[in-house]
Amino acid sequence: MHSRYPVMMVLMTEWQLHVPLAELRRSFNLLLDHVEAATEGDVVRLDEDYFWSIPQDELYDVNSVPSNLTVGQLSWSWQHLTDLLADPDQAIGYHLVWLAEVLRAIGQKTH
Repeated sequence: MHSRYPVMMVLMTEWQLHVPLAELRRSFNLLLDHVEAATEGDVVRLDEDYFWSIPQDELYDVNSVPSNLTVGQLSWSWQHLTDLLADPDQAIGYHLVWLAEVLRAIGQKTH
């Protein structure tokens, strides 16, 4: 980690974040309303397709620099989501990861 300021990390092994689903849904709806208001038309146009991805086993290990960066693809993540819309019974938890990848790109593009 490179910074002009010293960083002290305190790692707690049993810490948990409790996220109430109702508040998560409200947050998402508020942010989607913001994106709709900030976007011309009803489509968000993303200019990038490929992005760096950190494998799950390294993503939350902040004591080590990731050594196995991989490449993700927004169009691939979006395809998984459109497939889900066509067949909602196929929902799995990992669809949230694909959604997060697309949302990150939208969030970085939307002001």
